[in-house]
Amino acid sequence: MPNPRRPAARSIFLNCPFDEQYKAHFTALIFAVHDCGFYARCALEISDSGQSRFEKICQLIRECRCGIHDLSRTSLDPITHLPRFNMPLELGLFLGARVFASRRRPSSKVCLVMDTEQYRYRDFCSDLAGFDIEGHNGESLQIVRVVRNWLRTNQVEQENIPSGTHIFDRYKQFLEELPELCRPDHLDPNALIFPEYVSLVEAWLLEHDWHAVETP
Repeated sequence: MPNPRRPAARSIFLNCPFDEQYKAHFTALIFAVHDCGFYARCALEISDSGQSRFEKICQLIRECRCGIHDLSRTSLDPITHLPRFNMPLELGLFLGARVFASRRRPSSKVCLVMDTEQYRYRDFCSDLAGFDIEGHNGESLQIVRVVRNWLRTNQVEQENIPSGTHIFDRYKQFLEELPELCRPDHLDPNALIFPEYVSLVEAWLLEHDWHAVETP
């Protein structure tokens, strides 16, 4: 289960869709964050009926130095015919926290903003002009590559990290072994909640340290 006492410098706030359509990207994103030596945090880790979702998000932003924001889900909902504004809202909260935190500690918060296309934001959020938006083309491999490169440049202590392609290969190996990893605790690999998935990723990474030489 995610440990809220983990250092803020290595805690990554994830702001992205949680639906089935994005699930393959989300699980790859979590794996990449942890394989790079960081810790994924998101609203799904907190279950408190007495706390609003907004309060949960604010709490997580306070506890995380870094944030990854994927704005790729801006299409109209097929039922409501309205766009989803949760991701832009959470990005705004993070940027606000960054501005006010910088008055005390310069560059205390950093963020990565992704979209399917690098400059698509111009059509729905022109206020982001000047930001370095990274495009991932809706591909999990490219998400892993973008996240890996960004984390590599935002480490508190400079450490080597394998390439995004290598991390994605490890992720595919993890997925192949996931059903067997779930078996001892009678878990359904297709219905894991966030804390369960994170715990399984961490356990697998302990057994598959990429510092060691891996054989096919």
